[in-house]
Amino acid sequence: MTFQILHTDTNSPARLGRLDLPHGQVETPVFMPVGTQAAIKGVEMPTMAQLGFSLILSNTYHLYLRPGPDLIRRSGGLHGFTGWKGNFLTDSGGFQVFSLSPLRKILPEGVRFRSHIDGSSHTLTPESVVDIQVAFNSDIQMVLDVCTAPGISEKKALEAVYTTSAWAKRALLAWKQKGEAGYKGSLFGIIQGNFFENLRQRSAQELIDLDFPGYAIGGLSVGEEFPVFQHFLHYTAGLLPINKPRYLMGIGTPEYILEAVENGIDMFDCVFPTRVARNGLFFTRNGRLVIKNERYKEDLRPIEADGPIASHSRAYLRHLFKSEEMLGPMLATQHNLFFLYRMMQEIRQAIAENRFREYKKGFLACYQQGILE
Repeated sequence: MTFQILHTDTNSPARLGRLDLPHGQVETPVFMPVGTQAAIKGVEMPTMAQLGFSLILSNTYHLYLRPGPDLIRRSGGLHGFTGWKGNFLTDSGGFQVFSLSPLRKILPEGVRFRSHIDGSSHTLTPESVVDIQVAFNSDIQMVLDVCTAPGISEKKALEAVYTTSAWAKRALLAWKQKGEAGYKGSLFGIIQGNFFENLRQRSAQELIDLDFPGYAIGGLSVGEEFPVFQHFLHYTAGLLPINKPRYLMGIGTPEYILEAVENGIDMFDCVFPTRVARNGLFFTRNGRLVIKNERYKEDLRPIEADGPIASHSRAYLRHLFKSEEMLGPMLATQHNLFFLYRMMQEIRQAIAENRFREYKKGFLACYQQGILE
């Protein structure tokens, strides 16, 4: 992987860049759609390419449990298994293990947990997580980390930072050994520290000293208030190296994406845009549109005048959802993904023209009107 900063906005830390990955170039800032099970729900891989995406995210935890890394390896990695010709970023499974806290135990050697599928017992270590992602042939893989919830004590947060740093060192060694054997994917470290500035600073410094190819900010957008998110995003982003890609994990709404870009973040992902699409919520420039509302029963206008579903009326889309036709969620998912892809194009253009903050202000002035009438 190589990362090049092409331009930084003269009025903010927002920056335009390019990642060169094993399966093609990726322009940054970039939003990565989430295909947890190696699939974007309701959208075929060729359609994802037609929408313009070149990097998607899949989940190590879920794919480890089913269908398993050996089958994926024998299929030619995730690319051969799925037919996706672009790049894959795979997360480590740390967040999923965090969300299954009643079923897991953090140990010095790794994390022991019970499968949410069948209750079977498993142990993931920093080294085994690297091995699994190498079997996937991930273009970017993430280290195993310890994610923590808001409201825990500083002592507990410090323990998580200590474990995350120790695991990161072990993962980096395992990744370098795989690289010597021919693996071409990159490994990103993950900054933790909960909502304590001193721990964020410690976590960042310990991982920077290890010199990872890229860095992710973890433990944000996990339920905290937006002003708290803003503060710790700004603080943590300021600790990261300028010349390495910066990834903020788990954000996917326009407000959060724009805030991240303004703080010099290059990459982000989230299930939110596709999850809400399956429930009939559409992103539009003038706010979120809930298609099941009665007001759209005879509305013959499109959701928006352009995009992949512009030929379909709101009335038809509402009919699909009310009739529980699977085409409704499929079309909504395509629309929301295209909306974010186009937004990222506009963001990159605004950065190139040194008007990012002007773009952010204008976009939010329209988008935050609320529900489209």
